[in-house]
Amino acid sequence: MTAQNSAKLITSAAEIGAARWNALANPSGAPEPHPFTSYEFFAALEESGSACAKTGWQPAHLLMDDGLMPLYLKSHSYGEYVFDHAWAEALERAGGDYYPKLQCAVPFTPVTGKRLLGNAAALLKTAAGAMKQVGASSLHITFLTREEWQAAGDAGYLLRTGQQFHWENPGYTSFDQFLGELSSAKRKNLRKERASVRDAGVTFEWLTGTDITEAHWDLFFEFYMDTGGRKWGTPYLTREFFSRLSQGLAHQTLLVMAKKDGRHIAGALNLFGDGVLFGRNWGAGEYLPFLHFETCYYQAIDFAIARGLKRVEAGAQGEHKLLRGYLPVETYSAHVIAHPGLARAVDNFLAAERAAVAEHITDLAAHAPFKKGK
Repeated sequence: MTAQNSAKLITSAAEIGAARWNALANPSGAPEPHPFTSYEFFAALEESGSACAKTGWQPAHLLMDDGLMPLYLKSHSYGEYVFDHAWAEALERAGGDYYPKLQCAVPFTPVTGKRLLGNAAALLKTAAGAMKQVGASSLHITFLTREEWQAAGDAGYLLRTGQQFHWENPGYTSFDQFLGELSSAKRKNLRKERASVRDAGVTFEWLTGTDITEAHWDLFFEFYMDTGGRKWGTPYLTREFFSRLSQGLAHQTLLVMAKKDGRHIAGALNLFGDGVLFGRNWGAGEYLPFLHFETCYYQAIDFAIARGLKRVEAGAQGEHKLLRGYLPVETYSAHVIAHPGLARAVDNFLAAERAAVAEHITDLAAHAPFKKGK
């Protein structure tokens, strides 16, 4: 697609290139920018065969003179973490085709970050036009920032909210200081969980940068495939993805590896940047009580405290995170639907859903594990 404003849909991140992509994604030149808006992350997904036409994620990135929107033409609704299956079923029952649709997202990554890299107003307007030109039923922008979400609403997009759990660091100097903020019963529970893993003889390694070897990725991928296969059926990421990730973003990658009796038994992949640690994938070769909580949540808190990071985002869903100090926060998505009838129905639904999400967050926060008044 080419228009008077020099907008194009580009069929791969590689065609845009690292220099131009990162200049738009990280205009300040920060040494540790948000990892999931970087060229290196998108290129690793696409060039490894994880996000490509064959897997239903056909790149169609919207590139303008002063902006970039990562876009994919999709033939399904998997790997997004904002669920629209009911919308697809409604349109198909009415005789329409929901797929293909346009998706602005970081594939397989429920992490909030900028989606409008540059001139937000122009990108929102041009993307809605691109949806019609490529014959897509709809356009979806997921896990965008609140400011972008508000701009999308001003541009006529339908607005949706969701909810995740994040751990906030007000400046703790140790895990024990964090525990001191919890109620007595919750503090005792967390100590019991950590002791259970420690007493089982499990130790942990934090691997970043060049400390992460291909042998580590082989082990982690084995854990990821075993756990992901049991949970999701077919894990999204290929083995090659992890090697490419390490080539491009090793300095912003934390691989937590658990060892017992001299062998690795589990691992958790995290990325960090923009002052935040983002938990992504995990897997284990054997079951131990509380091993998942320790590897994914408590080790992440320890690392964030050690690095002075302001927040840990531990991924989608999981109300069990609440009792471990991760508090509920809103997440945001914005949508354009071409079919007028479906658009009206979805708009009505979203108004009720936003109110329900806000109420649910308030209810969850009331059960936070912190001492009253904190």
